[in-house]
Amino acid sequence: MTAEVAPSPPIVVRCQRDVVTVDGPDAVAYLQGQLSQDVAALAVGAVAWSFILSPQGKVDGWGRVHRTADARFEIDVDPGAGAAWEARLRRFLLRTKAELALVEGIEATAVRGATVDGALPLAAPWAVGGDLLTNLDEVEVLPDGVVGGTAADLEATRIRAGIPAWGTEIDVDTIPATLGQWAIDASVSFTKGCYTGQELVARIDSRGGHVPRALVGLEIDGPAPASGAAVVVGGEDVAVVTSSARWGAGSVALAFLPRSVELPGPIAASAGGADAIVRPLPLPGPR
Repeated sequence: MTAEVAPSPPIVVRCQRDVVTVDGPDAVAYLQGQLSQDVAALAVGAVAWSFILSPQGKVDGWGRVHRTADARFEIDVDPGAGAAWEARLRRFLLRTKAELALVEGIEATAVRGATVDGALPLAAPWAVGGDLLTNLDEVEVLPDGVVGGTAADLEATRIRAGIPAWGTEIDVDTIPATLGQWAIDASVSFTKGCYTGQELVARIDSRGGHVPRALVGLEIDGPAPASGAAVVVGGEDVAVVTSSARWGAGSVALAFLPRSVELPGPIAASAGGADAIVRPLPLPGPR
């Protein structure tokens, strides 16, 4: 575990989330067979991260599962990801006594650099803060010293913490283990029994988590490169930028580094033509 990643000072940012609700007598059994998390073990009021996988073990979605009642769950996901979650869950819903509903673009409040009561946990254990599924105007109490932030601030903090996002680091071709061991630890139960897509996850775990590529961070001496910009190490194009944001005097980014490029520690690179350093995640504190 490395140092905590947090902005200074703590920030609060307006944002949005999609929420998929699964409600009915078969909700527990159904989700237990579809999600990587042990949802049956969740107490009412508990929240845990989970993947939903294709039968081949690739990621169809990733989000936070809230057990709001004995037979009711809310799945909180990145904006724009809700429709994919709903479609995937409906695919195997035949003869199941459960109802699905999707609400897109729920107003939410992100707090970074400070904890706040009632906030949903972030994915990475070193990422300080959480989200409230309520409009900022309705938040009664925020920690002392919290200041208003921007969407760009929130994006930079996400990247520095190494938290993947749907549509950039996560798509239907993503293998869960490429997102980092912490994502597996937070999102997967290896004791719950069978679920769709389990075989690939279990096989990779039994082989020590070795995957063809892994998510890494970049510190860049220059403006944030565009998504798809080349990451060059040793004169060779080895990866492309998936997300980037301005940070301090430069910028930060994420990319998937192939296993053929060893990362024992920071290595020199370029990203989008600017000098960069590739580092294991999370990235260090303020520059």
